[in-house]
Amino acid sequence: MKPMLPSLTFETPIEKDWFYEVKYDGFRAILDWNTANPVLTSRNGKALLPQFPEISRFLLDLKDQIAPFLPLQLDGELVDLENPYKANFSAIQVRGRMKAAKKINEQAALSPCRLMVFDVLMLSGKPLNTLPFPKRKEKLKQFFKALELDETPDPYNEQLLQFVEPYSDFNEVWEKVVLYDGEGIVAKHANSQWEEGKRSLQWLKYKNWKYVSCFVTAYEKSNGYFYVGVYRNQTVTTIGQVLFGFKPDEKQALQQIIKQNMKREDSQFIHVEPAICLEIKYLELYEDHLREPHFHQFRFDLEPAQCTYENFIFQQKNLPEELEITHPDKPLWETQQIQKADYILYLREASPYMLPFLKNRLLTVIRFPHGMFGEAFYQKNCPDYAPSFVKTHMSMDIQYILCNNLKTLIWLGNQLAIEFHIPFQTVNSHGPSEIVFDLDPPSQKEFSLAVKAALLIKEVTDQLNLVSFIKTSGNKGLQIYVPLPENKFSYDDTRLFTSFIADYLISRDPDSFTIERMKKNRGNRLYVDYVQHGEGKTIIAPYSMRGNELGGVATPLYWDEVNDKLDPKAFTMQNAITRLKKLGDPFRNYFQTKAIQPFAPVLEVLKKGKG
Repeated sequence: MKPMLPSLTFETPIEKDWFYEVKYDGFRAILDWNTANPVLTSRNGKALLPQFPEISRFLLDLKDQIAPFLPLQLDGELVDLENPYKANFSAIQVRGRMKAAKKINEQAALSPCRLMVFDVLMLSGKPLNTLPFPKRKEKLKQFFKALELDETPDPYNEQLLQFVEPYSDFNEVWEKVVLYDGEGIVAKHANSQWEEGKRSLQWLKYKNWKYVSCFVTAYEKSNGYFYVGVYRNQTVTTIGQVLFGFKPDEKQALQQIIKQNMKREDSQFIHVEPAICLEIKYLELYEDHLREPHFHQFRFDLEPAQCTYENFIFQQKNLPEELEITHPDKPLWETQQIQKADYILYLREASPYMLPFLKNRLLTVIRFPHGMFGEAFYQKNCPDYAPSFVKTHMSMDIQYILCNNLKTLIWLGNQLAIEFHIPFQTVNSHGPSEIVFDLDPPSQKEFSLAVKAALLIKEVTDQLNLVSFIKTSGNKGLQIYVPLPENKFSYDDTRLFTSFIADYLISRDPDSFTIERMKKNRGNRLYVDYVQHGEGKTIIAPYSMRGNELGGVATPLYWDEVNDKLDPKAFTMQNAITRLKKLGDPFRNYFQTKAIQPFAPVLEVLKKGKG
């Protein structure tokens, strides 16, 4: 069966009676299950389950629950899911090319792919393809519920059959696709039926394009492709070839300019010196070449020397429109090879993981206008020159910034706000949103004390059935978080718990821990600052950088990483994103935990003990 296909649009598809889904980049696949075993077929008619045995195993494990719905037919995308809004195109291509059964099975176990299901064509032998889109979607949702499967895309969920959510608000889903660097969205009309093999205007694909400034290097005479490149270390590097996106007069003009300015010609190509600058839109860089390049516009304002590989890499992630990054090549650290562009790109990459913690919190930043080469200063008040998109909140006569979106985060980064400090509650909270223990040893040499304290606190939280999270401070300590339900507890309540933990640590090891506030009286012991958790106090935000010579990052950890081998110097800007891509986000379930955190019974016992 040939799948129904969406038509490409360059116009924002915001209209009445349309729904929007995340577009995942993988192998289009139709699941047929008529007999004992399921069959998964690609758009080109290739059987996919031999190549992706993890999907087969997952489906067969559900055979008893699925049996009442057979025969069935589902439409979806087989993907390597990177985050809820993006699939890893490179990874699925590698999996698709594997031949050796042993290697296939190793990868299936190590990094299983998922079938993102967005449509249902048949259930219990009854064809559903002529139903309007919302009714088919509801049938699909009920199917997932009957199987007791989650209905939210999640790369960390072991569920290999995942439901693609429909959105009625384009902006809601588009913001997430851009933030998480997804491929794009598919817009579907409410009245659309599923029509086999048809490329329909009832389904529209709208992509999350990136843009690169480059120059023409050659024209291929046989097929009309224009080859484009950039300078890398003063050498011309080809980054792809473009055919689509030109209006007829634009293509004709470009061909004419190339012929008039050719450097040499052979049987296949007309070659030109770098001179004609273009702006190309594309999806991503794959194997050092642009994926799905389309001509966007001529750039007569650019010199070829400005089309560099460094600028190209800087454009790999979509930054907010109309936001100029000033002095991108400005060095920020003396001991680290970090320029301003590197820092901005770090914020862009970390933004999906940082922003949930910054949202609706009164922000204090430490700005380093000269990088680590000059003086830094705290900034609480929003400056007068802040653009209109920066939201603020007045508290105690201070107009605080609320960093609620990517645009504000990147603007702050451009202002060289390096450290992001946040209070323990949002502007909508009455009382703390979490408990945080700041375990700060006297120096980095005594970091083992922070590890010792953290593991002792973990013993207690585990015994009390409390869910706790841990991160580095980005400096010389560790910080433990216990998320709390909103508007349920006061700071007096949490003080009972923090003081209890402080007393417990000192009772276990008085030579290692102290609550002595005078530094001169602490010796080499770790100060357990349970008073620091209070209204108006702040803590460094997860994934914020620190203004130290290390270029440290306040990095979330998995608890099994917290041991004697843990090295605080290992958590820098350079490896923070590598960790996220390789290990995922240890704080990914943080906000879901708030609803199930059993802190009330713990507090009740503590209050009785005080009484």
